[in-house]
Amino acid sequence: MQRSRPREQSPQRFRLPVRSAAGCRGAARAALREPLLARAEALGLKGTILLAEEGINLFIAGAPEAVRELLAVLRADPRLAQLQAKESWSEDVPFRRMLVKRKREIIRMNHPAIQPASGRAPSLDAMTLKRWLDQGHDDAGRPLLMLDTRNGFEVDQGTFEGAVDWRLARFSDFPQALRDHLQELEGRTVVSFCTGGIRCEKAALVMREAGLPQVWQLEGGILKYFEETGGAHFRGTCFVFDERQSLDEQLAPADLAASGKPRP
Repeated sequence: MQRSRPREQSPQRFRLPVRSAAGCRGAARAALREPLLARAEALGLKGTILLAEEGINLFIAGAPEAVRELLAVLRADPRLAQLQAKESWSEDVPFRRMLVKRKREIIRMNHPAIQPASGRAPSLDAMTLKRWLDQGHDDAGRPLLMLDTRNGFEVDQGTFEGAVDWRLARFSDFPQALRDHLQELEGRTVVSFCTGGIRCEKAALVMREAGLPQVWQLEGGILKYFEETGGAHFRGTCFVFDERQSLDEQLAPADLAASGKPRP
């Protein structure tokens, strides 16, 4: 059973979805797993680190100095030197244990030709997207289409105003859904988005492969957009896959915001 920390202590630090543009391949992935697990456990961290050929993704929580130390260890690897993290605070650790896993894909798509480590899709920063949404079109005057690449139950928690939702049951359904709806996207500037930036990057690569020229991914996903814009043009909360369940535009657990308790 988890215990809440006393109010006067330093809050726990979370790291939300993190993606590296550089991949960790073959034996390198195997070599990383055990040292990372040992260091994370020694630091008292909990969460999950996923290692795949396309990159690394981690959700970890613990004391601020422990999280920063593990990130420093990761960034010491030249392949991960540019690793970016998104942060939020909470009173409790939302993970039960520390896991480091090797996976074929960080998020399964079943489309082996799509390898983000081989070349990224064009990315759109949060403030530029907000400006485009404010004006209702991109800088060339093309109509804007926001494409939610998350599962339908996640979209039900919240999404951007007017976003297209294909009611995906799982992310591996995306390539077929694109084939079914391709004509609806033609002639528009499409911005794909997801929670932390992994699914929307892979989706953008598939769309470009399908011949759509004006496709962008939202850099850092919804969570980075919340952090930099305060959630303008987004309605509802963002579902996350841990015990917090959903976060509001201030990156606070939605139930905490609703309760009126002070934020950590």
